[in-house]
Amino acid sequence: MDPDALAQALYDARRTRVPIRPLTETVPEMTVADAYAVQQRLVERLMADGDRLVGFKLGLTSRPMQEMFGVDQPDYGPLLSSMVLSDGVEVDLGGFIQPKIEAEIALVLERPLRGPGVTGVEAARAVGGAVAALELVDSRIADWKIALPDTIADLASCGAAILSSRIVPVDFEPRLVGMVIDHNGAAVATGAGAAALGDPLAAVAWLANTLAPYDVTLEPGHLIMTGSLHAAFDVSPGDVVRADFDRLGSVSVRFR
Repeated sequence: MDPDALAQALYDARRTRVPIRPLTETVPEMTVADAYAVQQRLVERLMADGDRLVGFKLGLTSRPMQEMFGVDQPDYGPLLSSMVLSDGVEVDLGGFIQPKIEAEIALVLERPLRGPGVTGVEAARAVGGAVAALELVDSRIADWKIALPDTIADLASCGAAILSSRIVPVDFEPRLVGMVIDHNGAAVATGAGAAALGDPLAAVAWLANTLAPYDVTLEPGHLIMTGSLHAAFDVSPGDVVRADFDRLGSVSVRFR
């Protein structure tokens, strides 16, 4: 396996918006560790273009998302500054390949967190606030025909994160936060924080522990997208999506 060549293929697909064949068809023996090596090479290319790391996103943390893509474990990818958008933004879907959207709870760290052995309690102490969020997921793999290594290599299929401007102190249990998401004014899904690995704080602990072998520390100010609370759905130009969360408020996006 040539991680640099695979990273370049994904980089070119992002730039041209022309999807590629699954990496796992090209390299059937690709492991999860191999996929993270490709992801790292891709991140290096994007940061060389001027992007910067502002946090991480977890993917496939809920059962509906795991069932949608036929996997049995979560993954993570970088959250880059170019991916972060403000509440109410209008997004040009021409900048994406095959976008879907999902609602999530984002957590903001105020203290460093480093594994291994991080617990949910330690994650709670490190978190400074919670934010209502939407994630626009996108795949550079044709027709979303992804196995776990494909999505890992492809930045965990992240396209953009739309965030509320309101950061709420976490003086409640994030796992109990309820959510309803509307698509063009009609409620299409509901969820709760517990969908994200049982608790968004547990998701942060999982991330810190998973990053430990790579000598990565979650830093103060890092934003952690803790994973979808429902099955993602397709969006098209003209669509408006809004998610309302208990305690956190709302976040919305319009597409053109």
